[in-house]
Amino acid sequence: MTATTTPAHPAGRADWSRAEWIAFADRLLAGTRRWASPGNARITPPGAEGGYGNAVDGLEGFARTFLLAGFRIAGERGEGLDDLIDFYAKGISTGVDPASADRWVRPEEHAQAKVEAASIAVILDMTRPWVWDRLDQITQERVIRYLSAIVGDTTYPRNNWLWFRIVVETFLRSVGGPWSAQDIADDLARHDSYVRADGWIADGEDRAFDHYTGWALHLYPVLWSRMQGAADLAGGRLPADVARLDRYLQDAVALVGADGSPLIQGRSLIYRFAAAAPFWAGIIADVPSTSAGRLRHAADLVVRHFADAGAPDERDLLTMGWHGEWRRLAQSYSGPASPYWATKGMLGISLPADHPVWAAPSEPLPVETGDDLRIVRAAGWLVSGTRADGIVRVVNHGTDHAQPGSDVGDSPIYTRLAYSTATAPLHAGRAWREPLEQSAALTDENGRSSHRAGMELLGNRIDGDVAVGGSVAAAHWIDPADVQTRHGSGIAGDVTPAGRILTISFVRGPWEARLVRVDELHPAACSLRIGGWPLATGSAPTAFADGSTARVAIARGDGELESSIRLLVGAGEPAVVERDDASPLGLVASVPVIELDAAGGEWVVVLVGLDGARTAALEHAAATLAEDQVSVTWPDDVTTTHDLTLFRSASLTDR
Repeated sequence: MTATTTPAHPAGRADWSRAEWIAFADRLLAGTRRWASPGNARITPPGAEGGYGNAVDGLEGFARTFLLAGFRIAGERGEGLDDLIDFYAKGISTGVDPASADRWVRPEEHAQAKVEAASIAVILDMTRPWVWDRLDQITQERVIRYLSAIVGDTTYPRNNWLWFRIVVETFLRSVGGPWSAQDIADDLARHDSYVRADGWIADGEDRAFDHYTGWALHLYPVLWSRMQGAADLAGGRLPADVARLDRYLQDAVALVGADGSPLIQGRSLIYRFAAAAPFWAGIIADVPSTSAGRLRHAADLVVRHFADAGAPDERDLLTMGWHGEWRRLAQSYSGPASPYWATKGMLGISLPADHPVWAAPSEPLPVETGDDLRIVRAAGWLVSGTRADGIVRVVNHGTDHAQPGSDVGDSPIYTRLAYSTATAPLHAGRAWREPLEQSAALTDENGRSSHRAGMELLGNRIDGDVAVGGSVAAAHWIDPADVQTRHGSGIAGDVTPAGRILTISFVRGPWEARLVRVDELHPAACSLRIGGWPLATGSAPTAFADGSTARVAIARGDGELESSIRLLVGAGEPAVVERDDASPLGLVASVPVIELDAAGGEWVVVLVGLDGARTAALEHAAATLAEDQVSVTWPDDVTTTHDLTLFRSASLTDR
């Protein structure tokens, strides 16, 4: 793994022109074309074979780069791109030829083909005059037969995959192929069942809130609505879909750091700048509440964050990683072409040069104009963006890729107590077994750390200039099963109850005052460990622990980024825990923690900080507890007082 440095704040830099977006797209396309099979049907960049085999890897490479090629062709209305059109047309002809040595894996042969079929169908529709209409009749008939295998298929996972069937059957209908009105009605109803508060959409029935909300569940309704014949099938639903997207984007633009980093949370992070896709979707749908200039600027920052950090690499290839290659960030099934779903974030180049978005004045993100504090109700998130360092932080009390009351393990990418645009959750195998960073965990004599998945969100609110939220968890230890399936959820195994942990967060600027109380404590519990933000770097960071405080600092841009934890109420010891090769952001990851003896019924209060501005003194922080309230003196000497009565019950609804 190559160590990376977080890009500096790009303040004052002009957004890319359309010509610069096109140049970046052409670079990505040129980097992959040299890895095409003789018939162009499979594109397989170098790298470890994915868990689904080489043939699936090659299909992914074709379909996912065909997305980008299609955006490019549509944006130029086919003019001057005959070579690109011919390359992909040949690949289609080869891919659907059953006698070809490099034919495509068929949907009935492997489920992953259902995913890739959707990209092929969307782009064949988008580029209909320049690609589909130029295919010979035999190839068109073979494409229809290839796609038809999905009609009536009942094996689709119950998540964002529903859109893959919708767009394929819509295309089939438009070209005289088989399709099912019932399939589409069922899938639209399932999509609607995943809709949550404020335009957010869960990726399935679990509490799975991540980038799939934007790059799948909001993107595909917009793309679908523009497919031939979709209006006949939509039944007037487009205004509601756009309204949800409009509301979601008001939060989404606030979850991008000033350096362009998306929130580093959730699965499939190797798709990188696919996180820009919903911003382009908002422009295409002409949402009313966020300007086209702000949405284009958000997309620009996200894509350029990765371009500045070395993605694509010197070979003009996207690797399995975040900035550089780091295979652990990928899912087990991911192959060398999987990262090319990132090209969804290039959707904007499908908009022609005369589209108004290219002349719209750039408008800054919320974190670029001031401190931003908000709640994402659906996900149970408290969001704090700080202008001084450009970082967006999310404190999490409602997302775990599980169901309330479940007893699976904590998924590091979903269930930690906080995520940010400047830090990455630890992602090595140990991180799935032993919650460390951003956790409040009970440990036993064998060193097992408890998990919180299945926790209950107790409520969240804005209290002056402080965001408040809480959750209660039936903490449990897990002895992992020998075989695990990881598509986002935590590990499974034999479960032992550890205790009941109530956690309340008060978030202000770069700090969180975290209250933790353990009830129903298991006799085997030895200690309570509360972890702060993980920082990763290419070499040993600056770290120390003494008195009541543990700190870690690393270089960031022209300054330093500090992670700290300070004990305000309770008796415990600070420490800094290191993990090697556990983060996509650097070789050495360090986490400041507080270790306390396990004790039931007693409040512990810590101050957790992630500060790139270093503008206040931690030693000024303090907290006092009364029966029904807590007073927090923050590092900048401001004192706030908050009511705790709302968190007495474990049956409160979201506020």
